Amino acid sequence: MRIVIQRVRNASVTIDCKQKSAIGQGLLILLGVTEEDTKEDADWLVKKVIGLRIFNDEQGMMNRSVEDVDGEIMVVSQFTLLASYKKGNRPSWIRAAKHEIAIPMYEYFCNKMSETLGKEVATGEFGADMKVALLNDGPVTIIMDTKNKE
Repeated sequence: MRIVIQRVRNASVTIDCKQKSAIGQGLLILLGVTEEDTKEDADWLVKKVIGLRIFNDEQGMMNRSVEDVDGEIMVVSQFTLLASYKKGNRPSWIRAAKHEIAIPMYEYFCNKMSETLGKEVATGEFGADMKVALLNDGPVTIIMDTKNKE
């Protein structure tokens, strides 16, 4: 599993000119799932994200988590995070999980994140042509991959 975490002032997902979801201050997470990913990988990522101290405290230091600032989270599926680009100029998506694996893992990740955060997590729509808007705060952008836990 690979995620891109962006600290945002706000973010939204629009599908077919209709807003599906929106959040205020918090985290926008783009999620890519591989065929080998497990629930344990999702659990590890959720724990890391929830505890990640990337929000400013009173002194302007990044010492607070999304929980500490009562922030929101949006999770958007994005198989393109798993692009293979070593040969030629056309990316290959061979590492991305097929729908029968990716959809249940995406749903598990979102549910686990919501349960751990203690509030509903905003989402995109798996496989849809989404327009994602965000105001990156900082900017702060972090990439995590369960293949690099150490």
